This record gives sequence, structure tokens and C-alpha cells, in this order.
Amino acid sequence: MAAGRVPLSACVIAFNEADRIGDCLASLSFCDEIVVVDSGSTDGTREVAQRAGARVLVRPFDGFRSQKQFAVDQCAHDWVLSLDADERVDARLRASIEAEREGGFARAAGYRFARMSEYYGRFLRHGTAYPDRVLRLFDRRRGGWRGDREIHEAVSVDGPVALLTGDLLHHPFRSFMQLLDKKQRYARMMAEHDFARGKRATLGKLVLAPAWRFFRGFVLKAGFLDGWPGLVESFVSANYVRQKTIMLWLLQNGQPLVDPPREDAP
Repeated sequence: MAAGRVPLSACVIAFNEADRIGDCLASLSFCDEIVVVDSGSTDGTREVAQRAGARVLVRPFDGFRSQKQFAVDQCAHDWVLSLDADERVDARLRASIEAEREGGFARAAGYRFARMSEYYGRFLRHGTAYPDRVLRLFDRRRGGWRGDREIHEAVSVDGPVALLTGDLLHHPFRSFMQLLDKKQRYARMMAEHDFARGKRATLGKLVLAPAWRFFRGFVLKAGFLDGWPGLVESFVSANYVRQKTIMLWLLQNGQPLVDPPREDAP
């Protein structure tokens, strides 16, 4: 670490990411330490991370927010860069972070930057997928993964937030079926979260909210400029909203979202 330069930790949560975590950790090589919190991988994720020089910890998964905050708490330094295993820091973003670091991170308590996701063979640059600005670089003494929502979690800080140039490259799925499974799991988690807080499904939400999500992303935010990938992503995003509302309606009517436990037949 250069004299006078603010020390920086990076932390990553992972589960069965042996095929992707190497690229993630390579993009974090400018950090002074990398902490990986694994939730019980069986595919060699921990070994890949250790070979890359990361300090690896194992913790049972109890929610995205809780897992990420645990990772932040294990870091040796107060300035933290928090990523998922399917994300990478591109060259422009790295340069922006290092420039701020040389200046002592004096401008803000946290920094946002754009996240650019690869969907269906290309990085989307329009619609609701981009710029998708996320706050991932912050002073943990003034913020962190707060709140009680374990899905669609976000960092908040006490103090100013600045915007950095460059992109966080995001590879959110390995196959289309995995993406659909992931969206359905997230819809269930959000429905359970909303139900526990007294929110209720309505016919208007079921009919209008998905239509609005599609129109906003594909038309107002110019998702059509991304061609077929932009069109498919707008449909998938709208379907996520529809599934979440249906699951919320099922919960408020006492219907199961998953198979109930059963005893084996004699």
C-alpha cells in the first residue's frame, strides 16, 4: 500500500460461483484485501477464491442484506467496496476509484456508479437495465447494508454521495432458465416481505403495474434501442412484477407458494 493512501477492502458474497468468481476477484486486485463470504459452496468456489488471494469465511446464508453486512463487518479497513460474484470493476471505474482514493475519499461518505448488465448476448445500455446506479463504495463508519429487507437490498450512508465514471459489469445469469428461476425466487421473497408489512395485492397492481413496467422500460427509457435483448428484458421484467403481485395475493388468501412438507407415503 502506498504511503498516505487510504486502505481499501473489497468484500464479495458467493455460493457455487467457481466459474465466475475468479474474474470478479481479478478486477479487485487494486484493493488492499479481499474478503469472500461463502454460504456453503460445493463446486470449489472457496478454493478458487483462496488461490486468488482472498480471505475466505463460511457463513450460512440468511438473506442477501445480512450476508453482505456480515462481509463488510469482517473487513480490516473502513473504506469498503462491496460486490457480488457475478460483477466486475471495469478499467474506467477502477481508475475513478483509485483517483478518489488518492484524494482520501474526501468528497463523500459513499460513491455510486453505473452497473451495466449483460442480457441475452449483449450489454444493455438503455431501458431499466442501465445505468442502474448502485452505491457500493462507502465508509462503513457512516453507513452499510441497512434495514430489514433481505431482497433488493441497498447501501445507505450518513453524508454526501458522489457519482463515479465507469461501469460495474454485471453477468446476472448463466442461462435463460436460470434467470427465470432467479426472478421467480426474488418475486417470492419480495411478496413475503410485502405481506409481512401489511401490503396487499389489488387488481390494479396485477394488471397495470406490469404494463407500466414494460412501457417505462421499453418506451420511455428507450429499451427498444437494445433490439431483441431489450424487448425480451422488458417482458421478463414486467413478468417479475406480475409474479410478485400474484404471490402476494396467494399469501393474503392463505395459499401456499411452495409445496408443503409431506410425510412419505407408507
